[in-house]
Amino acid sequence: MKLLVLQHVQVEHPGVFRDFLRADGVQTDTVQLGDGEKIPPLDPYDMMLVMGGPQDVWQEAEHPWLVKEKAAIRRFVVDMGRPYLGICLGHQLLAAAIGGSVVLAGQAEVGVMPVSMTGAGKSDPFFQGIPDPLTVLQWHSAEVTFLPSNTQVLASSDACAIQAFRYGRHAYGLQCHVEITPDTVPEWAAIPEYALALEKLMGAGASAKLQATVDEQLPAFRRNAEMLYRNYVRIIEPALTVKAARA
Repeated sequence: MKLLVLQHVQVEHPGVFRDFLRADGVQTDTVQLGDGEKIPPLDPYDMMLVMGGPQDVWQEAEHPWLVKEKAAIRRFVVDMGRPYLGICLGHQLLAAAIGGSVVLAGQAEVGVMPVSMTGAGKSDPFFQGIPDPLTVLQWHSAEVTFLPSNTQVLASSDACAIQAFRYGRHAYGLQCHVEITPDTVPEWAAIPEYALALEKLMGAGASAKLQATVDEQLPAFRRNAEMLYRNYVRIIEPALTVKAARA
C-alpha cells in the first residue's frame, strides 16, 4: 500500500499509527501543507490520511492551499473512490469536500472524554471490537453540522453530534483523536491556538492536568488505535485488491 499523508502543522502527525504503518511496511509520503509543500499527483496512492491542525476549513483567505486540499480530497474520495481517513481537521475537510457544512462549534471540546456509537456505528466494521462508549482525546472548536447523502453518522458526543462518519464504502472521518502518543499533549500545547483553548476550558495548569489524564489512558488509547487500524485495513483490502488486479 502506498499512503499519502497530508499534515497542516508538524506536530499533528499520524502519531501511534506510524508504528502500525511501519510494521506493515506501508510506503508513506508526507506533505506539510502548512509549510508550503504541494500535493503531488494522486494516481500513485492507494489511501489518503489527513491529520488535524489549528486552521479552520473556511480560512481560505489566510491559507489559500485549503482550496487545493479540499479539491484533492474530493477527487480522491468522490471521483477516484479511494480509501480515506481524516482526523479532526481531516474529518472536517472530508465533510466540506463532499458538500457538508463545518461551523464554529457551539461548545468547544478539549480533554479526555467519551464518544458513543450510533446505531450505524455499532454495526460498522470500523468500530468492530471497540469499546462503547469510547474514551478519546478531544481538542477542537469547530464541528461538522451537516452531511450529504451517501453518508452515515457513526459516533457522537453530548457537545458534538457528528464525531465520526463514513462516506461511501471506505472514506471515514473522526472528529476525536485516537492517535495519541506520550508526546501529544506537550507538543500540541505549544501551539498558541491550542494552548488558549486548553486554558480557557480547563484553567491554569491545564497542560499538566491533561497530561496526567492522558498518561493514565495511554495503554487503552494504543489498544483502541491498533484495533481501529486493523479494522480499517480489513475494510480497504478489497479496494486494494481490485486496484492491483487492474494494474
